[in-house]
Amino acid sequence: MDTFTLLLTAVSLAMDASAVSLAKGMALPRKSLLKYAFILAFAFGIFQAIMPCIGYFAGSQFAVFISNIDHWIAFILLGIIGINMIKEGREQEEECEILHSIPLKTVLLLGIATSIDALAIGVSFAFLQVPILWAAAWIGIITFVLSFCCVLLGKKLGSIFQKYAEYLGGCMLIFLGFKILIEHLFF
Repeated sequence: MDTFTLLLTAVSLAMDASAVSLAKGMALPRKSLLKYAFILAFAFGIFQAIMPCIGYFAGSQFAVFISNIDHWIAFILLGIIGINMIKEGREQEEECEILHSIPLKTVLLLGIATSIDALAIGVSFAFLQVPILWAAAWIGIITFVLSFCCVLLGKKLGSIFQKYAEYLGGCMLIFLGFKILIEHLFF
């Protein structure tokens, strides 16, 4: 696999994490924006780098199992997180002062949900004899950079839609879950 193809693969794998970063960035307060941009980008980059390695070493039988249900896992996890964001938006309206944070459990679930497809890519890398550590490093770095930038962009968009940021972010995650499900079931 040439470098250009690897970079395109890395960018396409980073799209889910970037969309989630955009959604989460909309709801974060400016004072903790850089902190959470780094935390999300780091978590997404690590998960996107580790999953192809797991797929590479786990073999094709494991990938067949995961490829049959990966879209359902992503759909369920993104749906739950999206619904929780919408619920938090409602709670924000009821409470005047609320501490904004992203719990570690949510970060881990988002990391898993957005990187499951990278597991199957890892298996295909094994068949193509792609140097997995080189590929995983590029995937992780590109995911980190795009996710970090998308959190910041999400904050810019969130300030425009400030009142509805949690709702919009939650709806985006639910939509992303449906998109993943539909793509795997029908295309």
